[in-house]
Amino acid sequence: MNYVTLPDTDLKVSKACLGCMGFGDAQKGMHKWTLDYESTKEIIKSALEAGINFFDTAMGYQGGTSEEYVGRAIKELTQRNQVVIATKYVPRSPAQIEAGISAKQHIFTCLENSLKRLDMDYIDLYYLHMWDNDTPIEETMEALNECVVSGKVRYIAVSNCFAWQLAQANEIAKHNGWAPFVAVQGHYNLIFREEEREMVNYCNQNGVSMVPYSALAAGRLARKVGESSNRLEKDAFAKGKYDASAEMDNQIIERVYELSLKKNVSMTAISLAWLMTKVASPVVGATKPHHLAGIVEAMSVTFTEEEFQYLEELYQPHKLVGVMANQKGSR
Repeated sequence: MNYVTLPDTDLKVSKACLGCMGFGDAQKGMHKWTLDYESTKEIIKSALEAGINFFDTAMGYQGGTSEEYVGRAIKELTQRNQVVIATKYVPRSPAQIEAGISAKQHIFTCLENSLKRLDMDYIDLYYLHMWDNDTPIEETMEALNECVVSGKVRYIAVSNCFAWQLAQANEIAKHNGWAPFVAVQGHYNLIFREEEREMVNYCNQNGVSMVPYSALAAGRLARKVGESSNRLEKDAFAKGKYDASAEMDNQIIERVYELSLKKNVSMTAISLAWLMTKVASPVVGATKPHHLAGIVEAMSVTFTEEEFQYLEELYQPHKLVGVMANQKGSR
């Protein structure tokens, strides 16, 4: 396993982060394909054995049971100081706003609840899961800074935002002497490269780490066109993100397959190796131990300039999808 230290932090993380959205009680969330606790523990054990030390979960994954499973497995399998744990909170609901719950109260409550579910004293990387259009960013940054000052959060980050929003937030943090966002988790892979418009350049020039989700496009970049899986069949959210662009995306996926044959490696290895050249540590999900093999395999894959061009040249601009399609300024 290769490792990288995220800029302006002391977080030394594996070059791939294990995404934990696939863990949790299938009866308590939006996904019906998630793993029970024993299966989750098996995946996390295999990940630790492979050298992965970076785990990403969220309060919103399967009603918080992903956090519970991750925390329990880490406690049973390793020492807390040997891993880097990231989790996320969601903005207030309209009902919470109507009830007069402040953004600061909400963030503190979410943090305490996540710590309880994880059974941990601190979180290494605490994300705002999506941009909060109902709260002035000054209030959010001040509250998150207090989380850092308290020692319950080591660093803060943000997911699902535009580069201008990230820049604004960090300028406000800098002006006030508050903790900045040190990482951003956006939607980025070989068949969805809209982060290259502005986010990549902003992060590269300002020392913000990119830790993107959907690194394998919900499995599409790990299988030949036409092959299926339990998740591909049941993940309606992912279908909503990828089905509309499948015709042009499949041409790129076919090239991933061709290059995997040429290099005698898995499609997973090709897809992740490409993304690892662009970002700090992509978030990669796994629901079977053998899925981790492709992550490890990616560490040794290199490309010629011609191979890079072969993978990239067919890409066409995509409409924003998922959470970002509904963000302020998305149109």
